[in-house]
Amino acid sequence: MTPLLPMGLLIVFGIIALLILSGIRILNEYERGVIFRFGRIIASKQPGIRWIIPFVDRMVRISTRILATDVPPQDVITRDNVSVKVNAVIYFKVMDPIKAVIEVENYLYATSQISQTTLRSVLGQSELDELLAEREKINLTLQTIIDQHTDPWGVKVTTVEVKHVDLPQEMQRAMARQAEAERERRAKIIAAEGEFQAAAKLNEAANIIGKNTIALQLRYLQTLAEIATENNSTTIFPIPIDFLSAFQQPKKES
Repeated sequence: MTPLLPMGLLIVFGIIALLILSGIRILNEYERGVIFRFGRIIASKQPGIRWIIPFVDRMVRISTRILATDVPPQDVITRDNVSVKVNAVIYFKVMDPIKAVIEVENYLYATSQISQTTLRSVLGQSELDELLAEREKINLTLQTIIDQHTDPWGVKVTTVEVKHVDLPQEMQRAMARQAEAERERRAKIIAAEGEFQAAAKLNEAANIIGKNTIALQLRYLQTLAEIATENNSTTIFPIPIDFLSAFQQPKKES
């Protein structure tokens, strides 16, 4: 019969097993582990089962997924002295886990703060019409500037989108009046162009009919037919053109 192990040896084996188990770490596919040993970085671990030395190593988990952060509404005075409130959303991800840990204390908070200051700075240099009409250009400018600031932290800004521009009530009414005036101007221009084209066509028709008396007679008869088809109790027949021409010829000869 095999003799039992001494109690002391069992305790040692149990402590070793606990140390081994306590050093096991599991990293998900979207995580990276930054390992500190006695306060110094030694490696950046990839996803999977990893083991660190208990009480000696410390692992910081960093997510490499794209994160979305709302930029709170900011009071902005545009270049044409219009006070507006603007909020935005920023999408970014960690490209270098080691930099994200050692270069900045909290990369999430730091990215949010630099986004707020950049939003006020860029929009303060733009006019209100540019802010409303050239949203894509402003988004690209914001993305480029914020990414330059976060690059030393190992953070890549992928997209910045201005979500909402809150205008004062008086500015909204002024823009509504301006839009209405613009619509009226376009309507008048279209009506004037229609009158001009109609006048040009009438002039061409008059020249053609004036050169051919038979065409003038046909047009005269067509007009009589159109009058006769109307539901009128009284129909007025104009004087025939030949009758008038008989009076005009002697006048020309005299």
